[in-house]
Amino acid sequence: MAKESMKAREIKRAKTVAKYAEKRKALKAEGDYDALQKLPKNASPVRMHNRCKLTGRPKGYMRQFGLSRVTFREMANKGLIPGVTKASW
Repeated sequence: MAKESMKAREIKRAKTVAKYAEKRKALKAEGDYDALQKLPKNASPVRMHNRCKLTGRPKGYMRQFGLSRVTFREMANKGLIPGVTKASW
C-alpha cells in the first residue's frame, strides 16, 4: 500500500490540472509562454502519475483497468473483474 499522503498528492494534482485545463489551452493557442510559466507547476498534466485505484501502487499500472498488476491478478483469480478469465489451452 502506498502512503496516504502520496495518494492525496495525486488527487490534489488531478484537481489542479482540471482547474487550469481551459486556461492552459487558451494560453498555448495564443503562444503566451510567459503566462504559462506563471501557472502552478502541478497544473501541467505531465506531472500526474498513474496509480492503482485500490492500493496506490505507482508501478505495474494497467491503464485499461486502473489497477496495478498485483491487484489485477488477485481480483481476476477471484472472478471479481467481469470478462476476465484465466488463460487455458
